Amino acid sequence: MSKRVWLVTGASRGIGAEIGKAVLSTGDSLVATARQSAGLKHLGESDRLLKLSLDVTNEQQAANTVTTAIKQFGRIDVVVNNAGICLLGAIEETSAEQVECLYRTNVFGLLNVTRAVLPSMRQRRAGHIMNISSVAGYRGYAGFGIYSSTKFAVEGLSEALYDELQPLGIHVTIIEPGFFRSDILDKDKSLLESAAHIADYDATAGAVRAIVPGLSHNQPGDPAKLARALVELANCPNPPLRLPLGPDTLQRMAEKNAVVDRETAAWRELAASTNV
Repeated sequence: MSKRVWLVTGASRGIGAEIGKAVLSTGDSLVATARQSAGLKHLGESDRLLKLSLDVTNEQQAANTVTTAIKQFGRIDVVVNNAGICLLGAIEETSAEQVECLYRTNVFGLLNVTRAVLPSMRQRRAGHIMNISSVAGYRGYAGFGIYSSTKFAVEGLSEALYDELQPLGIHVTIIEPGFFRSDILDKDKSLLESAAHIADYDATAGAVRAIVPGLSHNQPGDPAKLARALVELANCPNPPLRLPLGPDTLQRMAEKNAVVDRETAAWRELAASTNV
């Protein structure tokens, strides 16, 4: 099998860093990006490695990154839209500025990179886009409502992309990690927190806020194993639309599906009564 060229955003730390290392270990080529390319030193040096500064919220930077990558390696086979940030707080507690910040990175940033890479993939009628979602993109949680909403957006966009690109030979997979030991819950790195604290939410979002510091870097998921799973996924000729990763994700997906089934059955008569 010929070696691939990967583009991974948010590769400076956490899951993105592990994906970068896993890609290079296979002999594939890697375009690793981060807001500051100096943060990519951990990947070392190689003629198969191109380290670039990229703020995914900047559409022109995304386009320039793709142009530079193709000039260097001739193509891009796999894109991993991994760059993202998290927001902790009840929905009412979060500011409009924080919400906009999250959407600029998690949704608009993903779109910027995806739109930039698609012309070359369409020309070749080949490619694989892996969009990092979350278990929170399948089921919303108190305290992470805004973050969940961005990942729900990623899921909806990815489902549509899957349908649009399937006839063109381009694959799309939504990656749904559960709780993995990454930097996503680190306040000084990837986690924003609402300044407002409303006592009425102490039992819900407030309870989540209280346990988050103890969860950071103590999550059960191993980022290195996640990275190896994505490498295995890239070798699959017929990859799935969704790839849940972690027993916790599998459990929470099953629980939500059961709730939806029960509610649908209970309210079926009313639900079906709306046609003429």
